[in-house]
Amino acid sequence: MHIDFAPPSNGTYNNAGSCRQLANYMEHEDLERIEKGIYTEGFFNLTDDNIYKSKVIKDIDSNIGQLLKTDAKFYAIHVSPSEKELRAMGNTEQEQAQAMKHYIREVFIPEYAKNFNKGLSEADIKFYGKIHFDRKSSDNELNMHCHLIVSRKDQTNKKKLSPLTNHKNTKSGIIKGGFDRVNLFQQVEQGFDKLFCYERQQTESFNYHNTIKNGTISEQFKQQKQEIQTIERKQEINQDSNQKNLFSIYTENDVISTSSSYMNKQPDIEKDSPISNHQYSNKEDYHFRDSIFSLIANSPSNPNIPEEQLPKPKKKKKKGRRL
Repeated sequence: MHIDFAPPSNGTYNNAGSCRQLANYMEHEDLERIEKGIYTEGFFNLTDDNIYKSKVIKDIDSNIGQLLKTDAKFYAIHVSPSEKELRAMGNTEQEQAQAMKHYIREVFIPEYAKNFNKGLSEADIKFYGKIHFDRKSSDNELNMHCHLIVSRKDQTNKKKLSPLTNHKNTKSGIIKGGFDRVNLFQQVEQGFDKLFCYERQQTESFNYHNTIKNGTISEQFKQQKQEIQTIERKQEINQDSNQKNLFSIYTENDVISTSSSYMNKQPDIEKDSPISNHQYSNKEDYHFRDSIFSLIANSPSNPNIPEEQLPKPKKKKKKGRRL
């Protein structure tokens, strides 16, 4: 997740006067998409969708009580998820756009309000958002991001709110409160992960990139060491999993082989036998059965054997006397 506060300039982001120029820029993508018959999103705020641009301009430009001519009247903020994060937000542009508005309303604006340390909530922040789907300077497949216009004054037009101040939770002096941008980035990242059940890798985190860019050499070394340890742990887990799967396959094959060998050794049982459907579990049972059958078959008193099937004794021929 990449979040940045556009620095004031003499062009589109000139925030000392009207927000009309910025609002016009935020709509430039719509004309191209409408001509192609592609889905577009209108302006939105905390509660409403498809707000007219004229209302956005009027609402922001009139909320400037007690501000000097050269004071900032609004701030421009960009919220840009990575491709991986966008895929976690939905499968289509419509789904991703709805998810983005939900994230801005439920996570980003509430955390933005809290970071002023003035007891503010999301309802105190006057803002309007506009979703863009393309970024000409990017080669990524997915480029959806959100532009925000946030008023310098709160909803009551009484409190000045500047996210670019260098004060952080100041409790004494003329300026009280302040704004901690680092804390904001951390909180909205955690809020995103919780909202979309996103499993963030260490190298994707704000803390990692902030340390690599702005940390001391020892902090950078510590961060890289943690990354190596994380990679090694994942490799160990994968190896253990592969070994377990391999053992399971070998065990299953052994069982199948043993069962097949055992079945091949089983003798055929005569279909006419009264116990032909009985299965014997070992050789002793089979030999016992053969012994019983042998005794029964050889017994002359067996009532189940018809007399015609009983072997008849052979008559001995009488030898005649030789004369």
